[in-house]
Order: sequence, then structure tokens, then C-alpha cells
Amino acid sequence: MTSAAARRRRSAREAALARVVEQGLLGPEQPLLGLLDVDGIRSSVDALTAAFGDTPVLHTFAAKACGLVPVLRLLADAGMGCEVASPGELEQALAAGFTPERLVLDSPAKTVEELRYALARGIAVNVDNFQELARIDAIVAERPATGPIGIRVNPQVGAGTIGAMSTATTTSKFGIALRDPGAVEAVVEAFARRPWLNRLHAHVGSQGCPLSLIAAGLRATYELAEHVNAVLGRRQITGLDIGGGLPVNFAADEDDPTFADHVAELREAVPELLDGRYELVTEFGRSLLAKNGTIASLVEYTKSAGGRRIAITHAGAQVATRTVFMPEAWPLRVGAFDAHGRPKRTPEEIQDVAGPCCFAGDLTAVGRPLPLLEPGDVVALYDTGAYYFSSHFAYNSLPRPAVYGYRVVDDEVRLAIVREAQTVREVVLESGAAHVHALVDLGSATSSGYPSEHDRPEPGEVAV
Repeated sequence: MTSAAARRRRSAREAALARVVEQGLLGPEQPLLGLLDVDGIRSSVDALTAAFGDTPVLHTFAAKACGLVPVLRLLADAGMGCEVASPGELEQALAAGFTPERLVLDSPAKTVEELRYALARGIAVNVDNFQELARIDAIVAERPATGPIGIRVNPQVGAGTIGAMSTATTTSKFGIALRDPGAVEAVVEAFARRPWLNRLHAHVGSQGCPLSLIAAGLRATYELAEHVNAVLGRRQITGLDIGGGLPVNFAADEDDPTFADHVAELREAVPELLDGRYELVTEFGRSLLAKNGTIASLVEYTKSAGGRRIAITHAGAQVATRTVFMPEAWPLRVGAFDAHGRPKRTPEEIQDVAGPCCFAGDLTAVGRPLPLLEPGDVVALYDTGAYYFSSHFAYNSLPRPAVYGYRVVDDEVRLAIVREAQTVREVVLESGAAHVHALVDLGSATSSGYPSEHDRPEPGEVAV
């Protein structure tokens, strides 16, 4: 039985697709765009908050999942914090209005300057390794930190079905590997020597990781916190960053599993985690955004090869990178719409849906039963709100598409621009056009070895 939330999601998506076609936002001039369901995003945040009930939690959004400033601003307005893993994500979060005390900095490769910046502003930092901890020692010796500092640990509980998404394997690059000889003792010593350390952080993985695996990793993390506090004879660890990782159902509009399912699993495996003694932090990303996003593309051509019909679209590896290169792990549902953006109801035929990239494997769907697609129709790739907009793959120098947010209020579709489409001129400038003569000049007999200003065009003078 289809839930009311899934019916609303589908109805709003179909209305938005028809509207962008009607307004010419999706058409021959702009054959590719992204759509985000604003009410759906807010509902996802509400579901996360409700699932944890009265437990003290700072819910942060993993910026890597959709680092678009208007999206981050919407999440900040909904009460979220933000987890960032690079200087770019940090600046995006600040531009969106997140205050330092609602930010968490994670990354296995933080520079000294990144650490100085975060520690001076009260941004929470999760330390990935003991060498990084030594850097922080030097920084706090000069100026005490004002925000929480924790150590990321790897409980080494195993992998899910997608190895690249599993961060608690025996040899994961993240955190302190707890089952390695002497690791637990080293963590205890680290806290004993540093009274300003007050958190533990663990993230087991995301897509492909069952809830039981995530819970097992958090059970190990909780037990470590209890052990450290007991050995030290004081409650030095007061906070646990339990990461995110709720898998997304890419097979239907339903949310399955739900945030409530995740919390129920935690209550079963480690009920003490939720009793309020520890301040919790979460870092969900994909599960908040994925099902609230759609990529829409015109069908440019159709053809047949070896008895298989193929629809050539403008949505391929540049926007659906993971799906194209790992289709078994990242399959997407495909919707077929006519030239007016309305669902096609014609009999289904087996078809491939291809993208514009110049390699044979650029396929977003293979052997899929769909209403027969024709040039001018619209193909929709569902559940693409996370990673598909913010992780553009610049293959063939294809520009980033525009992204719009939408709401349906009293049967009226309201649209707002989230990101303008990248122009071809911008693609050329990004590729170094301002330095067009640099290598030629470097090879000249009179080259001094320093950059030449000879006949260098100003950015506005680049011809496209």
C-alpha cells in the first residue's frame, strides 16, 4: 500500500515536471535540469527529528551530499547543523548561515590551517588519527580551543554490500582502528593526557550497510566511551557523534528503512546511547535529500541497435556518475514523460536510456521496460537529490545543469532557482583559457621560466 507521503511526493514531482516544460525551463535551449522538492526536504528533517524524540541531538547535514548554498540554507532554517569535510564545504555552510557551534569538521586530511581556523572559531573537530592529534596539541598550546574536539574511531565491524560506502572495515582509511593491537589503550591514553578531548565519533557506512551493522558499530563506540570514562574516573567524554548512514530505497517512492526504523534498531542494540547522558550528533546526508530530487532531460534522439531500442538523453555520467560506473550498486528508477511533461501511458517496451558522454558505457538504465520514448519526450531520473547535483563529473566538458526548487501550494507549482546552469563560456574559462599562451611562452627561446603576460586575454575576451 502506497503511503500518503509517497503519493504526495509523486504528485508534486509530476506537477513540477509539467511546469518546467510549460515555462520553457526544460526544452531545446536547456535540455537538462535538476529539481528539488522543498516540502519533501522539510518533511525528511521533521521525520529525523521526531525519530530521536527527546534525546538531546544536534542533527547535522553532510554537506557532501548536496553542497548547494540555498539547499544548505533551507536545512539551516529547518534547525539542522552541518557536517563539512573541506574548506569549500565549510565556506558553503557559512554562506548558508550556519553558525560555528552548529558545524562539525570531518576529513582524514585536514591541513594545519584548516585546524587553526576551526579551533579558533569554536567549530567542532573530529580528529582522524594520532598525527593530526599532535598537530592540535601544538595549536591548543598557543590558544585553547572553544569548541568540542573528538576522536574518530573505526569499530571494524565489517562491510555492507557496497565496499566503497563501508567505513568500518578492517582496513578502512578512516579513524583509529579499534581492533588493532594496542589501539584501545592508545585512545584511553590520548584522553588521559588531554582534558579538552570530549567526544568520540564513528560512522560505519551508508548505502548498502544494514541497520544492524550500523548499530553494532555504535554499540562498540558507546562501550569505548564508557570504558574511557571509567578508567579516567570522570565523565570526560560527554558527546558521541554517531554519524549517519541510513540507506535509501532506490526501488520505490517509499522511505524504507525510515529514521524511526534506525532509532528502533539503536534502542534494541544499545539503549543506553539514547538515555540523554551523552550529547549526540548525527551526520545524515543521502537519506535526507535523495528521494526529494529529480534529474529531468529531453530525449534528443532514439535509435535501435541489435534489436534494442535506445533513447539518447542529456543526462549521463556527468550527473549520474555512480549509476553509470556502478549500475548494480546505484540503480535509478526512470520515468517517461511526453513533450508536455506529462506521464506517458503507452505500452511499455524494453529500452536503454543513454547519456551524452562519448563512451559506450554512458547508460543510466539498461533493458528497462518503459513507454516507448521518442525525440522531444522527457526522461526523469528519480531519487537523485543527494550527490547527483553536487558531484558533477566534467566529462566531455559538459556544463553543470540548472537546479530548481519547487513547492505545490493549492495546485499551483511555485519554482525558485537554486543554481543557474553553467554556460559554455564558464566551462572554457574554468579550463584555463586566461592562460592560453602559457605553455607556448614557456617553450619559447626567450622564456624566463616565469608566467608571461604576453597577449594574455582578459576573461571577458575569451571567444567561445
